[in-house]
Amino acid sequence: MDIGLTTLDEKDVEKHLPMAQSLVTKLIVLEAATGKSRTELAGTRRRFVSTVSTAESRTTREVELTNALSALTPGDSMLSMAQHNVLFKTRRALAVALAVSDLFAKNTGLDALRSRNASSSLQGADADRYRVLLEASAYVSAFTAAAYLHQFVEGGGEPANDIEPPNYNFNTPQDALKTFVAGLETAVAGSNGDASNGDVGLQSHVRAFVDEALEDLLTRKSRFSGLGSFEDIHLRLESDGFEVNGFDVAPGAKSKPLVMTFKKPNEIIGNHIAKYQSMKLAKMLMAYDFDRQLNPFVELGGFLFTFIGDGAPGTGKTILIQMIAGLVNDYCQMAGYGFSYENFGVDQISSYQGKSGQNCKQFITNVLNTRTIGFGTVDDIDQVAAKRSDDRASAGQQEVTAVLMESFAGASTVIRGNCSFGMFSNYPENVDDALRQRAGARWLVDGPQSQDDYVDIFVLLAGKNHSIPLGNHDLFEAQHIESAVANVYEQHSKPQEEGLLKVFERFMKDNQLNTMNDVGTYLHMIKVAEPRFTGRAIKNVTDAIKMRAMDVDLPDEWFERPEDFVHKAYDEKKAMIEELRGPFTIEMVMQEINRYADSEFRYTDKSDNAAVDEIIRRERQREKAVEEIAAMKNDGRWGS
Repeated sequence: MDIGLTTLDEKDVEKHLPMAQSLVTKLIVLEAATGKSRTELAGTRRRFVSTVSTAESRTTREVELTNALSALTPGDSMLSMAQHNVLFKTRRALAVALAVSDLFAKNTGLDALRSRNASSSLQGADADRYRVLLEASAYVSAFTAAAYLHQFVEGGGEPANDIEPPNYNFNTPQDALKTFVAGLETAVAGSNGDASNGDVGLQSHVRAFVDEALEDLLTRKSRFSGLGSFEDIHLRLESDGFEVNGFDVAPGAKSKPLVMTFKKPNEIIGNHIAKYQSMKLAKMLMAYDFDRQLNPFVELGGFLFTFIGDGAPGTGKTILIQMIAGLVNDYCQMAGYGFSYENFGVDQISSYQGKSGQNCKQFITNVLNTRTIGFGTVDDIDQVAAKRSDDRASAGQQEVTAVLMESFAGASTVIRGNCSFGMFSNYPENVDDALRQRAGARWLVDGPQSQDDYVDIFVLLAGKNHSIPLGNHDLFEAQHIESAVANVYEQHSKPQEEGLLKVFERFMKDNQLNTMNDVGTYLHMIKVAEPRFTGRAIKNVTDAIKMRAMDVDLPDEWFERPEDFVHKAYDEKKAMIEELRGPFTIEMVMQEINRYADSEFRYTDKSDNAAVDEIIRRERQREKAVEEIAAMKNDGRWGS
């Protein structure tokens, strides 16, 4: 059960600052002996390893994090900004972790058991419960400290790959934090060998250590039986903007204010289906229930988790993103919800091995945060993610492709309905087929099309600083969304692409689309003509049909006040949506099959045309080269 928002008071943190200060200054830990010297061999970065077995032996070690940071710059007695940041944030993380462990003790009754045990030793079941909760409290403190540093210490440079997780001791929260600091001190000392990178090397080692510490903790979680009450906690420290949401891998990423030029739907001319579905998507996201962590549209069908928008340059993909983000942002402000918008672009492709994949995974994790409404975009995805068969693509692009494929439709993908991802491209035929088919919807962003569209867009962009008469034209009449969308859907009763039209004509010559068997026959004929029309494509088509069945325009008045819809209980919201739902018809089935299949044929035709153009260009180059070679031979310059 979700226990709701718990606010951590600053005074509860401050009382632990003396203990946190002592932990970063000097402490002693008991460690298993490794036989590996902590002193590097002169002139190398290797350490002496004893040939004498030290198994089962343990030794004490003094840990001085402050001195370890100072030793990174022996010629300067003061810490650099990055060094001071690591020290200060570590001390703060330890104080917050101890405050959270106190809160855990209070919520679970551990504090009462501790008081009883102080006066007389507990026996039997009470002693067992006391041990279980004490170890769980130690685990919670270590997780909180790692989560805090994960949020507030940024990594940089090449990811460190020589980091080991802490040798945890979960006897008490203080013991767990001591071993955490000991591991951090080792990572800091290891960054000294990367002195050429200075503070960047320190940050990369600290961030790598924190990631290792979190991963190691999560693999151990099943061994602790007293963590149940912490699983669903939603805790926030207002002074830092720090959040812990159970055992989320990337707890409470610090939110940044969204800076974007938002667009209104009436500022987009043409692109009727894309605009219509964008408006639906914005309202659909707001149906998400934070207590149940589920959206009724996921359960009822029709939720749009991923989509791809394609079109020529200048047709309106960017302003479509601005419109969706603007609508969701306005709705979230009305409801008092957090909104996370992130774009993954070419600037996040790194030359360091593994870094691009890490950046992409962080992008996915930030948008998936179940405590916010999220919208993530990958603009120019053909440049960001590569085809797996493209040997000219960088390793970073291949990493991004793998992460997106696993995140959008992988074995561990869970769709809750609080976020959606949009991929946009001028050249979708250059996107890996498997990744492109993970887009549940295809939006053709083709911009203004009709004469009325072009008059409307010119009048809109020209503004009012003129006295030119409008002429014989009903301004923006063609942009009335309901009639415009109906006309566009009707156009898909027959295919738009030449290749699919041939298949459609062959099918209609001997068949009619009346039964499920007829639908299956038509789909199989498409598969024969276009091998990329696979089972995943069929799933996307059926999802699109379900979305058409859920083609309900949630009334605008539901979004005027939070209590009218978005703050209602999950079952109430689900019932309100179900009342608007209608059945899908065979006409919808035909339109959605044609609309999706048209996109596959369009991508194939564009890819084939590009290949043909490349062959023609090379042949022209070859002919020109042959002519120049012949001229050089005639002039006697060929052999010189």
